[in-house]
Amino acid sequence: MSVQRKSKQRGISFIGLIFFGSMIALAGVVAAQVAPTLVEYMAVQKAAQKAANEGQTPAEIRMVFDKISAIDDIKSITSKELDISKLGDKVVVGYRYQREIHLVGPAFLTLKYEGRSK
Repeated sequence: MSVQRKSKQRGISFIGLIFFGSMIALAGVVAAQVAPTLVEYMAVQKAAQKAANEGQTPAEIRMVFDKISAIDDIKSITSKELDISKLGDKVVVGYRYQREIHLVGPAFLTLKYEGRSK
């Protein structure tokens, strides 16, 4: 007398594979659109720090930031939007801006960036 065992199938179905593949592809597309904004944020941080170190007056700071913006292709913020202040004897350059990434239809991803020189 032989005993037959029923083996359960394990794994992912084709529909599940398509679903998870679509989610991974969607996440990749969004990440590919977010990455340039992060690179620009780092360029803004570097420009604000350099402007704070090299400029003494608000006009000089804005001029230095404009020069660096032209070189690094910073388009999300201009020198007119900088918040320039003094903390003791140190010049502090602050900034705040946001970027919107169109996802689909009326859906947008809004990224808010802010920071200041050290």
